[in-house]
Amino acid sequence: MPRANPEPAGRVERVAVAILARAPIPGQAKTRLIPALGAEGTANLQRWLLQRTVAMALVADVGPVTLWCAGDPRHPDFALCRAFGAVSLRLQPPGDLGRRMHEALCQSPTPTGTLVIGTDCPALGATHLQDAARRLDNHDAVVVPAEDGGYVLIGTRSPPPAVFGDVEWGSDQVMAQTRQRLAALDCRWSEPATLWDVDRPDDLERLFACCPETRRFVKQYEDS
Repeated sequence: MPRANPEPAGRVERVAVAILARAPIPGQAKTRLIPALGAEGTANLQRWLLQRTVAMALVADVGPVTLWCAGDPRHPDFALCRAFGAVSLRLQPPGDLGRRMHEALCQSPTPTGTLVIGTDCPALGATHLQDAARRLDNHDAVVVPAEDGGYVLIGTRSPPPAVFGDVEWGSDQVMAQTRQRLAALDCRWSEPATLWDVDRPDDLERLFACCPETRRFVKQYEDS
């Protein structure tokens, strides 16, 4: 019987980490935050989120890290992330978010599975990646839901494309629809935690309280 299982797994196998990220280009990154932060402030915040996520994935040390770039992988901020450690750069394919995540899973450099994450969740830490990697040892999938109805991490051993089909990306139905897809595929999955991410202006005060250093990237917000 498929179910979301909160039980932790034991043995740890090496799994890949795929980070889907946009370059911090003013006007193109985190556009929902532009009314609050301005284009430059939003791009600076995206730069911080990008660097933090890559560094965190390397610290987790669960397996090879690939940065899937929306935009030119030669962008200086992507190149800088390679200086943090062993990080491969790949260009995201065209298509919706589901298509891009599925491609990242299909191109996994390990046979034991891949964890796909974005850069929007400052609450996601190295211990979450380590725990998710353990859970893949005896689950078909692992998903970390977001408080807004989406999710901040999905991992599988073999990526069934149906998991990503007919999902209303960007809506508060993403996690509910993903559970339906997993159940229909008779998958056994785990949801170890629910975290928050930064998508809208209302999320900023929580971000600043959690990560005070981010305020220096968004002076326009402080002065407003």
